[in-house]
Amino acid sequence: MTDEIQLVSDGDGLAVIGRDAAAVQRFLRRAGLWTDSKELDLHRLRPAIALGAEVVKEAAEFASHAGRWVKLTEESARLVQEHGLMESKTEGVRHLMVGTPGNVQKWLQTEHGLGSIMTNPQVLSGVAGIMTQAAAQQSIAEIKEYLARIDEKVDAVLRKVDDTVLKDMDGARSQIRRAATRKEAEGRVTGDSWSEVQTASGKIGDVQAYALRQLRARAETLEQTTRVGGLAHAAQEAEREVAEWLAVLAECFQLQEEFDVLVIDRAIDEPAEALEACRRGLAADRRDRLDLIAQCTGSLLARMDAAVGAANAKLFWNRGKAPMVIESGRHVALGVDDFHRLLGISGDSRSWEQRRLGRIAEIGAQVIQKTKTYAPAVATAGALVVTAVAAGSKARGDGES
Repeated sequence: MTDEIQLVSDGDGLAVIGRDAAAVQRFLRRAGLWTDSKELDLHRLRPAIALGAEVVKEAAEFASHAGRWVKLTEESARLVQEHGLMESKTEGVRHLMVGTPGNVQKWLQTEHGLGSIMTNPQVLSGVAGIMTQAAAQQSIAEIKEYLARIDEKVDAVLRKVDDTVLKDMDGARSQIRRAATRKEAEGRVTGDSWSEVQTASGKIGDVQAYALRQLRARAETLEQTTRVGGLAHAAQEAEREVAEWLAVLAECFQLQEEFDVLVIDRAIDEPAEALEACRRGLAADRRDRLDLIAQCTGSLLARMDAAVGAANAKLFWNRGKAPMVIESGRHVALGVDDFHRLLGISGDSRSWEQRRLGRIAEIGAQVIQKTKTYAPAVATAGALVVTAVAAGSKARGDGES
Protein backbone atom coordinates (compact mmCIF):
# COMPACT_ATOMS: atom_id res chain seq x y z
CA MET A 1 0.00 0.00 0.00
CA THR A 2 1.69 3.17 -1.15
CA ASP A 3 -0.94 5.30 0.59
CA GLU A 4 -0.40 3.86 4.05
CA ILE A 5 1.05 6.32 6.54
CA GLN A 6 1.95 6.21 10.18
CA LEU A 7 1.00 8.88 12.73
CA VAL A 8 3.30 9.22 15.73
CA SER A 9 2.86 11.69 18.58
CA ASP A 10 5.18 12.31 21.53
CA GLY A 11 3.01 14.92 23.22
CA ASP A 12 4.91 17.85 21.72
CA GLY A 13 4.62 17.14 18.01
CA LEU A 14 3.05 14.91 15.40
CA ALA A 15 5.03 12.93 12.80
CA VAL A 16 3.42 11.72 9.59
CA ILE A 17 5.49 9.00 7.90
CA GLY A 18 4.76 7.13 4.69
CA ARG A 19 6.23 5.26 1.75
CA ASP A 20 4.96 7.89 -0.65
CA ALA A 21 5.75 11.57 -0.09
CA ALA A 22 2.63 12.50 -2.07
CA ALA A 23 0.41 10.54 0.34
CA VAL A 24 1.98 12.30 3.31
CA GLN A 25 1.43 15.65 1.64
CA ARG A 26 -2.21 14.88 0.80
CA PHE A 27 -2.91 13.87 4.38
CA LEU A 28 -1.39 17.03 5.83
CA ARG A 29 -3.08 19.27 3.28
CA ARG A 30 -6.49 17.81 4.09
CA ALA A 31 -5.77 18.47 7.75
CA GLY A 32 -4.67 22.05 6.98
CA LEU A 33 -1.21 21.39 8.44
CA TRP A 34 1.02 21.15 5.38
CA THR A 35 2.29 24.74 5.55
CA ASP A 36 3.28 24.36 9.20
CA SER A 37 4.97 20.99 8.74
CA LYS A 38 8.71 20.38 8.40
CA GLU A 39 10.64 17.53 6.85
CA LEU A 40 11.93 14.76 9.10
CA ASP A 41 15.34 13.33 8.26
CA LEU A 42 14.58 9.60 8.44
CA HIS A 43 17.90 8.73 6.78
CA ARG A 44 19.61 9.42 10.10
CA LEU A 45 17.76 6.38 11.51
CA ARG A 46 19.44 3.86 9.22
CA PRO A 47 22.07 2.75 11.80
CA ALA A 48 19.43 2.53 14.55
CA ILE A 49 17.11 0.48 12.34
CA ALA A 50 19.92 -1.88 11.38
CA LEU A 51 20.63 -2.34 15.08
CA GLY A 52 17.14 -3.42 16.05
CA ALA A 53 14.94 -4.36 13.09
CA GLU A 54 14.14 -8.01 12.49
CA VAL A 55 12.96 -7.46 8.93
CA VAL A 56 16.16 -6.22 7.32
CA LYS A 57 14.78 -5.40 3.88
CA GLU A 58 11.83 -3.39 5.19
CA ALA A 59 14.11 -1.70 7.72
CA ALA A 60 16.42 -0.50 4.98
CA GLU A 61 13.43 0.78 2.99
CA PHE A 62 12.06 2.65 5.98
CA ALA A 63 15.01 5.05 6.03
CA SER A 64 14.00 6.24 2.56
CA HIS A 65 10.36 6.90 3.53
CA ALA A 66 8.93 10.41 3.60
CA GLY A 67 8.37 12.03 6.97
CA ARG A 68 6.98 15.37 8.10
CA TRP A 69 6.71 16.87 11.59
CA VAL A 70 4.30 19.48 12.91
CA LYS A 71 4.22 21.11 16.32
CA LEU A 72 1.21 20.19 18.44
CA THR A 73 -1.16 23.14 18.38
CA GLU A 74 -4.93 23.19 18.83
CA GLU A 75 -5.36 22.16 15.18
CA SER A 76 -2.83 19.31 15.15
CA ALA A 77 -3.94 18.13 18.61
CA ARG A 78 -7.48 17.75 17.24
CA LEU A 79 -6.08 15.52 14.51
CA VAL A 80 -4.41 13.30 17.11
CA GLN A 81 -7.66 13.13 19.10
CA GLU A 82 -9.70 12.39 15.98
CA HIS A 83 -7.58 9.38 15.04
CA GLY A 84 -7.24 8.03 18.56
CA LEU A 85 -3.57 7.13 18.59
CA MET A 86 -2.58 4.07 20.61
CA GLU A 87 -0.01 3.89 23.40
CA SER A 88 3.29 2.18 22.61
CA LYS A 89 6.05 0.60 24.66
CA THR A 90 8.10 3.75 24.10
CA GLU A 91 7.30 6.10 26.99
CA GLY A 92 5.11 9.05 26.03
CA VAL A 93 4.80 7.99 22.38
CA ARG A 94 1.52 7.05 20.69
CA HIS A 95 1.02 5.89 17.12
CA LEU A 96 -1.52 4.58 14.59
CA MET A 97 -1.53 3.29 11.02
CA VAL A 98 -3.78 5.16 8.61
CA GLY A 99 -4.71 3.39 5.37
CA THR A 100 -5.86 4.88 2.12
CA PRO A 101 -6.77 8.58 2.39
CA GLY A 102 -9.80 9.12 4.60
CA ASN A 103 -9.95 5.49 5.77
CA VAL A 104 -8.68 5.19 9.34
CA GLN A 105 -7.82 1.60 10.27
CA LYS A 106 -6.99 -0.17 13.47
CA TRP A 107 -3.32 -0.87 14.15
CA LEU A 108 -2.24 -3.13 11.32
CA GLN A 109 -0.50 -6.23 12.64
CA THR A 110 0.86 -7.07 9.21
CA GLU A 111 3.75 -9.43 8.81
CA HIS A 112 5.65 -6.95 6.68
CA GLY A 113 5.38 -3.31 5.78
CA LEU A 114 5.37 0.01 7.61
CA GLY A 115 3.12 -1.28 10.39
CA SER A 116 5.44 -4.10 11.37
CA ILE A 117 8.53 -1.89 11.27
CA MET A 118 6.91 0.68 13.56
CA THR A 119 6.19 -1.95 16.21
CA ASN A 120 9.96 -2.36 16.66
CA PRO A 121 11.03 -0.45 19.81
CA GLN A 122 14.35 0.56 18.26
CA VAL A 123 12.62 2.14 15.26
CA LEU A 124 9.94 3.89 17.31
CA SER A 125 12.53 5.23 19.75
CA GLY A 126 14.56 6.51 16.81
CA VAL A 127 11.49 8.26 15.38
CA ALA A 128 10.79 9.80 18.80
CA GLY A 129 14.40 10.96 18.89
CA ILE A 130 14.26 12.82 15.60
CA MET A 131 10.89 14.28 16.66
CA THR A 132 12.64 15.68 19.75
CA GLN A 133 15.23 17.19 17.43
CA ALA A 134 12.49 18.68 15.24
CA ALA A 135 10.84 20.28 18.27
CA ALA A 136 14.18 21.75 19.38
CA GLN A 137 14.85 23.10 15.88
CA GLN A 138 11.39 24.71 15.83
CA SER A 139 12.15 26.34 19.18
CA ILE A 140 15.51 27.58 17.85
CA ALA A 141 13.81 29.22 14.85
CA GLU A 142 11.22 30.92 17.09
CA ILE A 143 13.88 32.27 19.46
CA LYS A 144 15.88 33.67 16.54
CA GLU A 145 12.76 35.47 15.31
CA TYR A 146 12.14 36.81 18.83
CA LEU A 147 15.69 38.14 19.17
CA ALA A 148 15.50 39.80 15.77
CA ARG A 149 12.15 41.38 16.68
CA ILE A 150 13.14 42.82 20.06
CA ASP A 151 16.48 43.98 18.62
CA GLU A 152 18.46 43.40 21.81
CA LYS A 153 22.11 42.63 21.09
CA VAL A 154 23.17 39.93 23.55
CA ASP A 155 26.90 40.48 23.09
CA ALA A 156 26.45 44.20 23.73
CA VAL A 157 24.61 43.43 26.97
CA LEU A 158 27.26 41.01 28.22
CA ARG A 159 30.14 43.24 27.17
CA LYS A 160 28.87 45.93 29.54
CA VAL A 161 28.97 43.76 32.62
CA ASP A 162 31.53 40.96 32.68
CA ASP A 163 34.11 39.78 30.16
CA THR A 164 34.09 36.30 31.71
CA VAL A 165 30.38 35.88 31.00
CA LEU A 166 30.87 37.15 27.44
CA LYS A 167 33.69 34.65 26.90
CA ASP A 168 31.52 31.82 28.20
CA MET A 169 28.75 32.70 25.75
CA ASP A 170 31.16 33.11 22.84
CA GLY A 171 32.84 29.84 23.71
CA ALA A 172 29.58 27.89 23.87
CA ARG A 173 28.41 29.33 20.55
CA SER A 174 31.69 28.46 18.87
CA GLN A 175 31.77 24.89 20.21
CA ILE A 176 28.17 24.12 19.26
CA ARG A 177 28.36 25.59 15.77
CA ARG A 178 31.64 23.84 15.05
CA ALA A 179 30.11 20.51 16.12
CA ALA A 180 26.98 21.18 14.05
CA THR A 181 29.12 21.94 10.98
CA ARG A 182 31.07 18.73 11.43
CA LYS A 183 27.84 16.79 11.90
CA GLU A 184 26.56 18.04 8.54
CA ALA A 185 29.82 17.07 6.85
CA GLU A 186 30.28 13.71 8.57
CA GLY A 187 26.65 12.64 8.84
CA ARG A 188 26.69 12.16 12.61
CA VAL A 189 28.19 13.46 15.84
CA THR A 190 31.49 11.61 16.07
CA GLY A 191 33.47 10.94 19.22
CA ASP A 192 35.93 13.68 18.30
CA SER A 193 33.16 16.23 17.78
CA TRP A 194 31.55 15.28 21.07
CA SER A 195 34.79 15.64 23.01
CA GLU A 196 35.06 19.22 21.73
CA VAL A 197 31.46 20.27 22.43
CA GLN A 198 30.48 18.48 25.64
CA THR A 199 31.56 21.36 27.94
CA ALA A 200 29.34 23.87 26.10
CA SER A 201 26.26 23.08 28.18
CA GLY A 202 28.07 24.02 31.40
CA LYS A 203 29.07 27.38 29.93
CA ILE A 204 25.49 28.06 28.85
CA GLY A 205 24.29 27.19 32.36
CA ASP A 206 26.75 29.67 33.88
CA VAL A 207 25.53 32.49 31.63
CA GLN A 208 21.89 31.64 32.37
CA ALA A 209 22.57 31.71 36.11
CA TYR A 210 24.27 35.11 35.74
CA ALA A 211 21.29 36.52 33.82
CA LEU A 212 18.83 35.24 36.43
CA ARG A 213 20.89 36.92 39.17
CA GLN A 214 20.61 40.23 37.30
CA LEU A 215 16.82 39.90 37.13
CA ARG A 216 16.67 39.06 40.84
CA ALA A 217 18.78 42.15 41.55
CA ARG A 218 16.24 44.31 39.71
CA ALA A 219 13.43 42.76 41.73
CA GLU A 220 15.28 43.36 45.02
CA THR A 221 15.89 46.99 44.12
CA LEU A 222 12.17 47.48 43.56
CA GLU A 223 11.39 45.76 46.84
CA GLN A 224 13.82 47.85 48.87
CA THR A 225 12.73 51.22 47.42
CA THR A 226 9.82 53.01 49.10
CA ARG A 227 9.82 56.63 47.91
CA VAL A 228 7.99 57.21 44.64
CA GLY A 229 10.91 59.13 43.13
CA GLY A 230 13.20 56.19 43.82
CA LEU A 231 10.62 53.74 42.48
CA ALA A 232 10.37 55.75 39.26
CA HIS A 233 14.12 55.50 38.77
CA ALA A 234 14.19 51.79 39.67
CA ALA A 235 11.23 50.99 37.41
CA GLN A 236 12.74 52.79 34.42
CA GLU A 237 16.03 51.00 35.02
CA ALA A 238 14.15 47.70 35.19
CA GLU A 239 12.30 48.50 31.97
CA ARG A 240 15.60 48.77 30.13
CA GLU A 241 17.59 46.03 31.84
CA VAL A 242 14.87 43.37 32.06
CA ALA A 243 14.49 43.44 28.27
CA GLU A 244 18.24 42.99 27.91
CA TRP A 245 18.50 40.06 30.32
CA LEU A 246 15.47 38.33 28.84
CA ALA A 247 17.30 38.45 25.51
CA VAL A 248 20.33 36.82 27.15
CA LEU A 249 18.11 34.10 28.62
CA ALA A 250 16.48 33.55 25.23
CA GLU A 251 19.83 33.00 23.54
CA CYS A 252 20.92 30.68 26.36
CA PHE A 253 17.79 28.64 25.71
CA GLN A 254 18.49 28.66 21.97
CA LEU A 255 22.06 27.44 22.42
CA GLN A 256 20.92 24.72 24.84
CA GLU A 257 18.37 23.54 22.26
CA GLU A 258 21.15 23.41 19.65
CA PHE A 259 23.27 21.43 22.09
CA ASP A 260 20.40 19.02 22.78
CA VAL A 261 19.99 18.37 19.04
CA LEU A 262 23.61 17.15 19.06
CA VAL A 263 23.01 15.05 22.18
CA ILE A 264 20.05 13.27 20.58
CA ASP A 265 21.95 12.74 17.35
CA ARG A 266 24.72 11.02 19.28
CA ALA A 267 22.20 8.89 21.23
CA ILE A 268 20.26 7.76 18.13
CA ASP A 269 22.98 5.19 17.41
CA GLU A 270 22.55 3.69 20.88
CA PRO A 271 20.10 0.90 21.86
CA ALA A 272 16.48 1.94 22.42
CA GLU A 273 16.79 1.93 26.21
CA ALA A 274 19.74 4.34 26.14
CA LEU A 275 18.01 6.65 23.65
CA GLU A 276 14.85 6.72 25.76
CA ALA A 277 16.86 7.52 28.88
CA CYS A 278 18.53 10.37 26.99
CA ARG A 279 15.17 11.77 25.88
CA ARG A 280 13.79 11.59 29.43
CA GLY A 281 16.87 13.30 30.82
CA LEU A 282 16.74 16.16 28.31
CA ALA A 283 13.02 16.65 28.92
CA ALA A 284 13.55 16.79 32.70
CA ASP A 285 16.42 19.27 32.31
CA ARG A 286 14.30 21.47 30.04
CA ARG A 287 11.47 21.51 32.59
CA ASP A 288 13.91 22.43 35.36
CA ARG A 289 15.32 25.33 33.34
CA LEU A 290 11.84 26.61 32.55
CA ASP A 291 10.86 26.36 36.22
CA LEU A 292 13.92 28.36 37.29
CA ILE A 293 13.14 31.08 34.77
CA ALA A 294 9.44 31.15 35.68
CA GLN A 295 10.24 31.53 39.39
CA CYS A 296 12.57 34.42 38.68
CA THR A 297 10.28 36.30 36.28
CA GLY A 298 7.29 35.62 38.55
CA SER A 299 9.11 37.18 41.49
CA LEU A 300 10.08 40.18 39.36
CA LEU A 301 6.46 40.74 38.32
CA ALA A 302 5.30 40.44 41.93
CA ARG A 303 7.77 43.15 42.98
CA MET A 304 6.70 45.35 40.08
CA ASP A 305 3.07 44.80 41.08
CA ALA A 306 3.86 46.09 44.57
CA ALA A 307 5.77 49.06 43.15
CA VAL A 308 2.88 50.01 40.87
CA GLY A 309 0.47 49.68 43.78
CA ALA A 310 2.61 51.99 45.90
CA ALA A 311 2.85 54.53 43.07
CA ASN A 312 -0.90 54.48 42.48
CA ALA A 313 -1.54 54.94 46.20
CA LYS A 314 0.63 58.08 46.21
CA LEU A 315 -0.52 59.39 42.84
CA PHE A 316 -2.11 62.53 44.34
CA TRP A 317 1.16 63.71 45.87
CA ASN A 318 3.41 62.46 43.04
CA ARG A 319 1.56 63.29 39.84
CA GLY A 320 4.86 63.52 37.96
CA LYS A 321 6.78 60.44 39.16
CA ALA A 322 4.03 57.92 39.94
CA PRO A 323 2.86 57.56 36.30
CA MET A 324 6.48 56.76 35.34
CA VAL A 325 6.42 53.74 37.66
CA ILE A 326 3.13 52.54 36.20
CA GLU A 327 4.22 53.01 32.58
CA SER A 328 7.56 51.29 33.11
CA GLY A 329 5.79 48.47 34.93
CA ARG A 330 3.45 48.02 31.99
CA HIS A 331 6.40 47.73 29.57
CA VAL A 332 8.17 45.22 31.82
CA ALA A 333 5.03 43.09 32.05
CA LEU A 334 4.52 43.12 28.28
CA GLY A 335 8.11 42.05 27.73
CA VAL A 336 7.89 39.23 30.27
CA ASP A 337 4.57 38.02 28.82
CA ASP A 338 6.10 37.95 25.33
CA PHE A 339 9.08 35.99 26.66
CA HIS A 340 6.80 33.54 28.49
CA ARG A 341 4.81 32.87 25.32
CA LEU A 342 8.04 32.22 23.44
CA LEU A 343 9.14 29.49 25.85
CA GLY A 344 5.67 28.17 26.62
CA ILE A 345 5.74 29.29 30.27
CA SER A 346 2.22 29.44 31.67
CA GLY A 347 1.14 32.27 33.90
CA ASP A 348 -1.32 35.11 34.18
CA SER A 349 -0.58 38.16 32.06
CA ARG A 350 0.03 41.34 34.03
CA SER A 351 -1.14 44.80 33.09
CA TRP A 352 -1.48 47.89 35.24
CA GLU A 353 -3.37 51.12 34.73
CA GLN A 354 -3.02 54.44 36.43
CA ARG A 355 -5.86 54.91 38.90
CA ARG A 356 -8.31 57.67 38.17
CA LEU A 357 -8.38 60.63 40.51
CA GLY A 358 -11.55 62.59 40.97
CA ARG A 359 -11.76 65.94 39.20
CA ILE A 360 -11.04 67.90 42.36
CA ALA A 361 -8.19 65.62 43.41
CA GLU A 362 -6.73 65.86 39.91
CA ILE A 363 -6.64 69.65 40.17
CA GLY A 364 -4.86 69.43 43.51
CA ALA A 365 -2.37 66.89 42.16
CA GLN A 366 -1.55 69.13 39.22
CA VAL A 367 -0.97 72.10 41.51
CA ILE A 368 1.41 70.04 43.65
CA GLN A 369 3.33 68.94 40.58
CA LYS A 370 3.65 72.49 39.24
CA THR A 371 4.73 74.02 42.52
CA LYS A 372 7.20 71.29 43.54
CA THR A 373 9.84 72.56 41.15
CA TYR A 374 9.46 76.23 41.97
CA ALA A 375 8.21 76.30 45.56
CA PRO A 376 8.40 72.90 47.22
CA ALA A 377 7.72 74.40 50.66
CA VAL A 378 4.29 75.68 49.70
CA ALA A 379 3.30 72.82 47.40
CA THR A 380 1.25 71.00 50.00
CA ALA A 381 -0.49 74.10 51.32
CA GLY A 382 -1.28 75.30 47.81
CA ALA A 383 -2.77 71.99 46.83
CA LEU A 384 -4.95 71.88 49.92
CA VAL A 385 -6.18 75.41 49.31
CA VAL A 386 -7.04 74.71 45.67
CA THR A 387 -8.73 71.46 46.60
CA ALA A 388 -10.77 73.18 49.32
CA VAL A 389 -11.80 75.98 46.97
CA ALA A 390 -12.78 73.53 44.27
CA ALA A 391 -14.74 71.44 46.75
CA GLY A 392 -16.55 74.52 48.05
CA SER A 393 -17.32 75.68 44.54
CA LYS A 394 -18.79 72.31 43.66
CA ALA A 395 -20.87 72.28 46.86
CA ARG A 396 -22.31 75.72 46.02
CA GLY A 397 -23.06 74.70 42.46
CA ASP A 398 -20.82 77.44 41.02
CA GLY A 399 -19.69 75.28 38.08
CA GLU A 400 -16.25 74.09 37.01
CA SER A 401 -13.19 75.19 38.99
